[in-house]
Amino acid sequence: MTDTDNGQMYAPFFGAMGATAAMVFSAIGAAYGTAKSGTGVAAMSVMRPELIMKSVIPVVMAGIIAIYGLVVAVVVINGISDGYALSRSFMHLGAGLSVGLSGMAAGFAIGIVGDAGVRGTAQQPRLFVGMILILIFAEVLGLYGLIVALILSTKSIS
Repeated sequence: MTDTDNGQMYAPFFGAMGATAAMVFSAIGAAYGTAKSGTGVAAMSVMRPELIMKSVIPVVMAGIIAIYGLVVAVVVINGISDGYALSRSFMHLGAGLSVGLSGMAAGFAIGIVGDAGVRGTAQQPRLFVGMILILIFAEVLGLYGLIVALILSTKSIS
C-alpha cells in the first residue's frame, strides 16, 4: 500500500462507506416506519375515515428520518477530497453509522408506535395526544444520531 499526499489510498473507501451507511440504514428505518404505520392508517380508516389526516402524522415523522441520513451523506461526500486522511475517513464512517443506526432504530419505534397508536386513536380519540408525545420521543432518537454525526463529520483532526 502506498501513501497518497496526506493519507492512505484506501481512505476514501471508509468515507464513502460512512455516506452509504447514513443513507441505507436511515432509509431502512424510514421505510419500515412508513410501512408499519401506513398499515395502521389503512386499518383505522375502515372504522373512522374522518381521522385519516390526523393519522398520517407517524408516516410523515418516519419520512423525516431519511432526511437526516441524506444530510449526513452529503456532508460526508463533500468532505472527501485530495489528501483525505485516514483518521478523517474513520470519523466520517462513524458519522454515517451514528445517524444511520439511530435512524433505523427511530424508524422502527415510529412504525410500531404509529401502527398501534392510530388503531387505538380510532377506538379512543383521547389517545391521540399520548401517541404524538411517544412519537416525538421516538423521533428524537434519530435527531440525537444526526447531532453526533454532524459533530463527528465536522471535527477537525490535528
